[in-house]
Amino acid sequence: MKKDFILWLAASTVVMLALPWLAVIFVKGDAGMAVCLLLFFAVNPIYAVTIGIFAGKDVKHLWSQPVISAVLFLIGTWIFFDVEELAFILYAVVYLALGIVTMLISMIIRKKVRR
Repeated sequence: MKKDFILWLAASTVVMLALPWLAVIFVKGDAGMAVCLLLFFAVNPIYAVTIGIFAGKDVKHLWSQPVISAVLFLIGTWIFFDVEELAFILYAVVYLALGIVTMLISMIIRKKVRR
């Protein structure tokens, strides 16, 4: 259980902190904007759904992973982009909602399969 938590915490750190950092450092100009859009509209939502699916398998121990992921996204974007940009809060709320809804659906499906 603890091993899964640490694994998903590390994955969240990479996806939500390291990828924006890499985008800011290595990709310049219009390509940087394209990479950021790819992160915000493809990579991060897919990751939020993925973490929700796996958190639904063990809600008792992994329920906080969607929350941690959304908070790390918010921290990462405010560090590497702009703290005053409040739109990132909306993105974090959407990623949190995706993770929680997917976690609940995964939990319900898992309970039905066990019966």
